[in-house]
Amino acid sequence: MKYDPIDTAVVVIDPQNDVLSPSGRNWDVLGASVTENRTVENLVEIFIAAAAGGYAVFISPHYFYPTDHRWLFNGPLEADELRTSTFARVGPLRLDGFVDSGADWLDQFKPFIEDSATVVASPHKVWGPQTNDLVLQLRKRRIDKVVLCGMLANICVESHLRDLLEQGFEVAVVRDATAGPRHPTHGDGYRAALVNYSFLAHAVPSTAEAVAAMANESQRAPHGAAASAMRAGCIQMRGPR
Repeated sequence: MKYDPIDTAVVVIDPQNDVLSPSGRNWDVLGASVTENRTVENLVEIFIAAAAGGYAVFISPHYFYPTDHRWLFNGPLEADELRTSTFARVGPLRLDGFVDSGADWLDQFKPFIEDSATVVASPHKVWGPQTNDLVLQLRKRRIDKVVLCGMLANICVESHLRDLLEQGFEVAVVRDATAGPRHPTHGDGYRAALVNYSFLAHAVPSTAEAVAAMANESQRAPHGAAASAMRAGCIQMRGPR
């Protein structure tokens, strides 16, 4: 899989405190994997590489609102998220208490996500992008290839991978820019995800490999605003599919 800032984007799933910060509600089951993989540091490297190479960045966040507590049935992890107020917000149009909450971005990511260019999709409500506008946002920019990373490896990342593949995208999953839970009964979610990535994804690079590939391809393509302008020009020339 070759990366090109004209038709390739970085998609980061759930880059939020509750799954990546020691103060998050799920650190007990995620902390070891996040720490061993250097997930936060590697995500920062991906953000930096995307900015340097002119790659579009999309965030697929996870939020729960008070009305979601009225759901009549949930899977085990959904039930646990609601019980623990993971990714909780006071409402879809309110930001009371949002800053530095479990639903907020990690501080390390804010300069990249809040740069007025990064696309923050509507929240996915279970695991995959079927319940948000991520695919629409990608299609509207003629994005065909995705560099996928974020949380959790065996849940939302794998669900996004599977749906993006079904939607016709080429997808590379950055294997150490994610992490998974370690459950005393169910086992290591991260290792389970790696098995499925190997069967499904078009590539499963390390962060170092992904960053190098992005840099190599971007050297042969326009950077930054020029890449965005070229992308817009390609959309006009190619017309509707």
